[in-house]
Amino acid sequence: MSARQEDPIDIHSLVPHSGAMSLLGRLLAADDENLCAEVTITPDSMFCVDGAVGAWVGVEYMAQAVAAHAGHAARLRGAPVRVGFLLGTRRYACSVPAFAAGSRLHVHVQRALQGENGLGAFDCRIVDGNDGRELATATITVFQPNNVEEFLQRSPE
Repeated sequence: MSARQEDPIDIHSLVPHSGAMSLLGRLLAADDENLCAEVTITPDSMFCVDGAVGAWVGVEYMAQAVAAHAGHAARLRGAPVRVGFLLGTRRYACSVPAFAAGSRLHVHVQRALQGENGLGAFDCRIVDGNDGRELATATITVFQPNNVEEFLQRSPE
């Protein structure tokens, strides 16, 4: 992956999330197939209870990193960041019950497949940013329709 330290990109410009729901901290690296983002857990982090964020929030960290990957690809094409949908997670496994305040997490996503119809799958992992220990893994399945408003207004048949 190409590092972005010399050319920093604000990760918040790559995702459709805003305010407190924008959980990623910064972009570490990105290319056509991969992205790595950092999350720093603080006592005031969204979902932090009793000094830790439950391991289940790792799925959202992964989903937002996938969104950042899509935003990065759009930015390279000169296109706007678009909304997408998390369809599901396969085999989410986490070796810790929670991510403690003070933790620095590196969220890695790698495109496994992406169809012209907007469906995609990404192999994801969360590693400890201090010691490189793998903490969580999953495959995230996503959908990004060409026209979100039209997609949302369709009535089920």
